Amino acid sequence: MNPNHIGSTLDSFLEEEDILEDVTTEATLQVLAWQIKNDLEMKGLSKSQLARSMGTSRSQIDRLMNADGADVKMSTLENVARVLNRKLKVELV
Repeated sequence: MNPNHIGSTLDSFLEEEDILEDVTTEATLQVLAWQIKNDLEMKGLSKSQLARSMGTSRSQIDRLMNADGADVKMSTLENVARVLNRKLKVELV
């Protein structure tokens, strides 16, 4: 490998492919789903219990945790954070 060679970054590649925004959104949803799953396990809660605490359906929790690119409302994320005794942090970078 040539130490003087500077390749493109993953971000620049994804930008060139015109998929950076979609990939970033999907990755963010995957991380949120992972954090929620971990919190549920640590607290010994099921998805059904989370849904009841939030006043929503189990299927909505499944959609959120599958992170399959579906739109997720901020109010849903805020509600999850409240029930799990966490804070939701959103920032523009």
